[in-house]
Amino acid sequence: MNHSTHPEKITIFDTTLRDGEQSPGASMNLDEKLRIAELLEEMGVDVIEAGFPVASNGDFEAVNEVSKLIKSSIVCGLARSGRGDIQRAAEALKPSARNRIHTFISTSPLHMKYKLQMEPDDVYEAVIESVTYARNFTDDVEWSPEDGSRSEPDFLCRCVEAAINAGATTINIPDTVGYAVPEEFGALIAMLVDRVPNSDKAVYSTHCHNDLGLAVANSLAGVNNGARQIECTINGLGERAGNAALEEIIMSLRTRQDRLPFVTNIDTKCITRASKLVSIITGFSVQPNKAIVGANAFAHESGIHQDGMLKHAQTYEIMTPESIGLTQSKLVMGKHSGRHAFRVKLKELGYELGENAVQEAFLRFKDLADKKKEVYDEDLVALVDDEVLRANDVIKFKSLMVVCGSKGPQTAELEMDVDGKIRKIKAEGDGPVDATFNAIKELIPHDAKLQLYQVNAVTEGTDAQAEVTVRLEEGGKSVNGQGADTDTLVASARAYVNALNKLMVKRERTAPGALSA
Repeated sequence: MNHSTHPEKITIFDTTLRDGEQSPGASMNLDEKLRIAELLEEMGVDVIEAGFPVASNGDFEAVNEVSKLIKSSIVCGLARSGRGDIQRAAEALKPSARNRIHTFISTSPLHMKYKLQMEPDDVYEAVIESVTYARNFTDDVEWSPEDGSRSEPDFLCRCVEAAINAGATTINIPDTVGYAVPEEFGALIAMLVDRVPNSDKAVYSTHCHNDLGLAVANSLAGVNNGARQIECTINGLGERAGNAALEEIIMSLRTRQDRLPFVTNIDTKCITRASKLVSIITGFSVQPNKAIVGANAFAHESGIHQDGMLKHAQTYEIMTPESIGLTQSKLVMGKHSGRHAFRVKLKELGYELGENAVQEAFLRFKDLADKKKEVYDEDLVALVDDEVLRANDVIKFKSLMVVCGSKGPQTAELEMDVDGKIRKIKAEGDGPVDATFNAIKELIPHDAKLQLYQVNAVTEGTDAQAEVTVRLEEGGKSVNGQGADTDTLVASARAYVNALNKLMVKRERTAPGALSA
């Protein structure tokens, strides 16, 4: 371990847009990906993995557009070892100021035999060929042995050495199925650093999954044993139990300099904003007791804790809410606030919107201020995000009138804009939500099944905005939709319509094999 006076820098590689998006339900459209990419760059993320260009036209376009937008961070595209994948990634990354091709192939006996159906020697050749070919397009090539933590040490060392010789500048070791424990994963990195003769010519990286809840611990163990890049996602988003959470890694490094003497480029004040944005866009709410960004992370309930906090914050707080950009919710705006004050406030909250979007959001803010006595920061965030979510929707919600109560039948009169035409319908159902969703189904016939319906209040009080999440599943693909409004039924309709729009995007996406690196 290096405890020199100059702490070494750790490269932060964010894969929210690629591995994060692979979580069931978490589909993002192009605008949403661009918003997240912009915020990641503002945060100081070193490498943004923007997608898997060969996976679909949508993925290709996302990597291509992120490449045009991002100036200071490196934009990365994922590719399997075949030439077609690598070409497609290179093509997508063409407009970028700085780019990286990340190519991978499985090296564990299990994966080679059953998934690739290849002999180890053929896999070894494929490593050399893929890295050599990728170097024709960029001098920044990352190579990953998928299922690295379950590979045979001798064979893994051979492949890593060959990848570095062929020109790979980053060697990323994935714990693909989240099976490793910290001591073991740390020892794996230490073994590679020690045994591979050309180790000094590449940066080792960790990519840990959270199946046993150890992704962050394993990543930090990797860093303490010689890794200098960590792959992670905002809120730990990702398939199954997710990836290592960026915010937990960053704040561990910041809080425990005594044990982890490393620095990163991350501006921690952006963490709360990034967490909220990813949560809103994907429809994955953050659990209240989640480390760093959960709603209770800085809440002190018990009397002893409260007493300690009042006397001295550090008694129970190892970091401050301000350090992650969490400020106390202030009453900000009322119905007399003008457009300029509104725009200034949006800027404070981190939104740079075009004139039309500001106008739309302002009109909804006025409506909200009429309904709510007090409009908080969180309300504005919910409102703007709700507006932005809908910018490219083919189907738009217009109005809803519901009759409900114990006497029944419950009915919903719905008005929608479908491809620019206003359509109206009246439907019945078992309760107001069911009636509303039946009305949407009649207007837009579909076979998707409702998997989840969840309501959260944005702030406290009976006049709080409701934030509704709806998950729809069709043909094995699921999407989350979100909607916000002071009326829970309107928020429900908005969320359902948002999910339908996303489903239309997702129908076009087919995932190629071996996506799990």
